[in-house]
Amino acid sequence: MKQATASRASAAWLAPTVIFLGLLVLVAASLAVGAAGIGLLSLFQSGPNGDLLAVSRLPRTLAAMLAGATLAVAGVIMQMLVRNRFVEPLTTGTGEWAALGLLIMTLFFPAAPIFAKMAVSSLAAFAGTTLFLALVQRLPATQPLLVPLTGIVYGGIIAAITTFIAYEFDLLQYLAVWMNGEFSGVLQGRYELLWGAGLVAVVAYLYADQFTVAGFGRDAAIGLGLNYRAVMIAGLSIVSLIVSFTVLTVGLLPFVGLVVPNIIRRFRGDNARATLPLVAMTGAVLVLASDLAGRLIRYPYEIPAGTIFGVLGTGVFLWLLFTRPSRRD
Repeated sequence: MKQATASRASAAWLAPTVIFLGLLVLVAASLAVGAAGIGLLSLFQSGPNGDLLAVSRLPRTLAAMLAGATLAVAGVIMQMLVRNRFVEPLTTGTGEWAALGLLIMTLFFPAAPIFAKMAVSSLAAFAGTTLFLALVQRLPATQPLLVPLTGIVYGGIIAAITTFIAYEFDLLQYLAVWMNGEFSGVLQGRYELLWGAGLVAVVAYLYADQFTVAGFGRDAAIGLGLNYRAVMIAGLSIVSLIVSFTVLTVGLLPFVGLVVPNIIRRFRGDNARATLPLVAMTGAVLVLASDLAGRLIRYPYEIPAGTIFGVLGTGVFLWLLFTRPSRRD
């Protein structure tokens, strides 16, 4: 019995340690890789090389980590609120609504400050996600796969409307930037909104226990004394803000909020407070690895990180569908 307990305790520490070490390796590699053939140590010297580190490579590395971590956290929250493991913010129309709000601000208020655009984008994402929740409540509980299918169709309709508007006003290039997550344009002064997403993810951790209870369902949560409506509003607000920050800064990154929570849940269960830090760290690792792979596959040209993660996420998701979780003692 003691040996089994010790084994589980060591296993609990092993995964976070390995992921953290992997993150450190990827950070070093991300700082070292670029179109300019400059060694890692040279980046820490004064002069043009040091400027390259501060202006480009470090912001890009931090942006990839923040986007991956926060979108993974948003995925956990969305899956608990919807009570379905096959959804994420970008398969429920949240990302598409955020892009639509941003497009409307670009059309009618092009000179508006960045925070005004972010606010409208967040409100659009919140309204769109609320509408999605109202739709899925009408679906039969015995058909869980109908929820993500509905989300895909719903998001596709919003994306089609957004594309039509962008086409009519000759804004397809802007839309392509928002809809395809990539980090090549990240520079100092152009990614700091993602720190706001990181702050929102910290707030999500403070609500973690309440999200876990909300995942039991409305009746059970109210029976346990939870203010279900307030928690739902808080969760939708957190998800909307994270998605809006990400779309506004680096574009849509598909599958992050779907794949990462399911991987961690497979081995760690559904306790949000226990799993959110590991989910965030895993999301940072996978998105940073995707960005690094996109820089190396056709060096010195780049493939968007969203494309790389889309391929990776599809394979991992299929693996999750067709394999059974290992039994734990």
